[in-house]
Parts: sequence; C-alpha cells; structure tokens
Amino acid sequence: MREAVDDFADHLSRVRNRSAHTVRAYVTDLVSLLDHAVRMGCAAPEQLDLSVLRSWLAKQRTLGAARTTLARRAASARTFSAWAHRHGVLPADVAAPLASPRAHRELPAVLRAEQAAALVEAAGAGRPADEVSERPAEPSSGEPEAVLLRDRALLELLYGTGVRISEACGLDLADVDDGRRVVRVFGKGGRERAVPYGVPAQRALDAWLRDGRPALTGPASGAALLLGARGGRLHPTTARRIVAGYADAAGLPRTSPHGLRHSAATHLLEGGADLRAVQELLGHSSLASTQIYTHVSVERLRAAYQQAHPRA
Repeated sequence: MREAVDDFADHLSRVRNRSAHTVRAYVTDLVSLLDHAVRMGCAAPEQLDLSVLRSWLAKQRTLGAARTTLARRAASARTFSAWAHRHGVLPADVAAPLASPRAHRELPAVLRAEQAAALVEAAGAGRPADEVSERPAEPSSGEPEAVLLRDRALLELLYGTGVRISEACGLDLADVDDGRRVVRVFGKGGRERAVPYGVPAQRALDAWLRDGRPALTGPASGAALLLGARGGRLHPTTARRIVAGYADAAGLPRTSPHGLRHSAATHLLEGGADLRAVQELLGHSSLASTQIYTHVSVERLRAAYQQAHPRA
C-alpha cells in the first residue's frame, strides 16, 4: 500500500507537475481511502473495487465532510484509479464510474471599483492598524518607507493583474517587462502566461525598485521581485496579512488577495472585456472557472434593478 502511495505522489509531482499543496491533498485523500479499504478487508490496492470507494465516500459524508470536500476526494480517487490502472497496479479503472457530489459554488465576495481603489491607495497613507509584516531585529533607517513602497507595489500588482498571491510572490525581477508593462507568470501546473498591468502599477513598481527594494535587499533576496522585511522572498502568508491589514485600516470589508483577484476579473467583465481574454489573464484552464464572474455581474445588475426600478 505504502509503495503505491509513494509512486502516485511522485507521478503527481514529477509527471503532472502538480503543486506541493495539491500533491499533499491528493495523498491525504488516498491514505484515507486505503486505510478504509484495509478496514474492509482489502490487503492490497488491486483489491479495491467500486463498492469500497462508495463506502469510503459515504463514511466521509456521515462524518460531516462538506460537499466540496467529498467532490475533491472523489476526484482524488478517480485520479489514483486511472493512474493505477495504467501502471498495472489495478486490473481495471474501478473509480471511472464513481460519481461526485455536485459542489455548491458560492459567488465570490467582490469589492466595488472605488473600494478596490481605496484599498490600493491605503498603502500611501501609512501603516495599517494591525501591521503584521515580519520585521528585522535591527531595521535600517529607510526600512519603514521601503516596506510601504513594497506594499503599494504588491497591492497594485494584485488588483492590476488579477494574479494569484502565490504567483505574485513567485515573481522574479526578470519576469517584469517594464517596456511593454507585462509580467511573466507561472501558474498552476507550471503554465506560463503574460499578464499586462497599468500605469499605476508601473509607477508603484518603479518606486519600489528604485527606492524600496535596495533598502531591504540582503543575502537571501536572490532575484525575487517582492521582498520581506528581512530580505527574503515575500511569503504568501505575510502578503495575505498585509492585504487584510490595509483593508481593515481603510474601513473595507474583510478582503484577501483572492478577493482582489475576484474584483479584478469582475471589473474587467463589467467594463466590457471578452470572457476568453479574462480567462487567459487569470490563467484558468477551463472557461467554466471564468464564467462564475459573469454570475457576479448579473447578481449586481439584479440588485441594482431591485433597488432602482419602480416595477421591481
């Protein structure tokens, strides 16, 4: 059993080029499945069958697992089953007919355009009330100003491009083409795409690179575009706290980097952008992932109609 788990994890990481987070989730699901199979009398992976898989999902549901969790675990089982069948671990792809609970997709929280602008500009008005950026033991005299410039560049990039927080923190200096105002982004599965950004983001990046980054650069900086206060690459967890802190300081609803991504996509569509162009900008492999933002726009239109139309 253990050998099958290790081989599957290696396949996801090396062949499928999945992120460490995705590999960890799939392996956790697989270990849970195989543990359940052993309890049902299966001594080896090849003894798995559809009844065991359905029994496993039913038990997860009884324990209170959410529909989204059940859908992911069913997907993990199907992925493992297909791989195991191709590599001779299973005599058949037993999970192929396994149905998934339909996951309920909630509409993402989206800031209004003026709220997004207020959040981005909050970095120019001083530190947020609950500043939580990591600080060095002996900050240099220029460090607070440098962190402010870093934060403004981070916020402008997140809203101006709609990139994921992991993608923003993973940017290197060479990924920024300031002549064309484009950043090269490596998304899920290592897929590369070029994402344009606007003049405000350009100004913020110029100020950060000219006056901010040199004050924070240290031995651990490498080629990272965005740095933490100790000089290493900015960590996504720290970036999430920065965004939340500025949102709170600006009196806005609780906001995350993914909320800025949602907002950027919605505002693009509301401004007339083509759905497939937005799909390309966001790095979605499927157009269905992008279509949720059209639902957000429709809901906003419906709310405005209900509020304003005399026949609503």
